[in-house]
Amino acid sequence: MDYKEKMLNATKYIGGTILAFGIITFLIGFFATDSSVLTPMGIGAVVGAVFVFLIGIFFVAAEEMLEKAYRGVEPYRTK
Repeated sequence: MDYKEKMLNATKYIGGTILAFGIITFLIGFFATDSSVLTPMGIGAVVGAVFVFLIGIFFVAAEEMLEKAYRGVEPYRTK
């Protein structure tokens, strides 16, 4: 398995786990209890999961662009 695939899989599973935890925490805090602590924790976990996923995608894309630059392949340029 290529390094990029491993990084994407790790990003996907970690981000998905944090996202599921955040959604469950938000729903429990918003509907099940009157606790004002669980709702913002859930929102923060969801935002954190999105951030982790986007940073992982950025790392993979940046690495691929660097590999193309080292091989001498011209990156796609727009006019």
